[in-house]
Amino acid sequence: MRSESSTSDRTFTEQARRRQFVDCAVEVIAEHGFAQASLARIAARAGTSKGVISYHFRDKDELIEQVLLDIYAGMAGFVGPRMAAAGSAAEKLESFLESNLEYLARHRSQLLAMRRICPNPPETGEPAPHDSAVEEFLRDGQESGEFRDFDVTVMAVTIRAALDGALDQFVARPELDLTAYAAELVTLFTHATRGNP
Repeated sequence: MRSESSTSDRTFTEQARRRQFVDCAVEVIAEHGFAQASLARIAARAGTSKGVISYHFRDKDELIEQVLLDIYAGMAGFVGPRMAAAGSAAEKLESFLESNLEYLARHRSQLLAMRRICPNPPETGEPAPHDSAVEEFLRDGQESGEFRDFDVTVMAVTIRAALDGALDQFVARPELDLTAYAAELVTLFTHATRGNP
């Protein structure tokens, strides 16, 4: 099967076909849930057969792994540059919250699929990479005196939970104004983190 070949060995057509199957998998998972997202159903969405998907992906697990990798890469590519452009720790916090919700507004299906694939974070004992990045700028803010003294792990987990809650709300209420929602979160966490006047 061709799924073992490296990305550099794949033709443009093969890469485009893989991209199509990833996109179709996202749509099916977002609409029907992870358990109902069989290769046959994904193939039907793509207008092809299950065997064609198997030519590009060893099995459903490999396809789902690619779905998650693409979603994480997309989020990092969207949020990362905005965070890098922010100056102070307070600006990084604002940028992080706003850019996550802007990404959600633009990529609802992808984030819903991710939630349905991974409803709970893995119990590894280690913080998730995005939580580590949040902890880093929170700690920087404390060191610079912008932020008050608080447990950065608790604050990072709380920020992540607030963003996860926004996804839940957006799934239940697609008309939700995420710009206003982001503004409320910025106000909330600005008050929660700011140092003494």
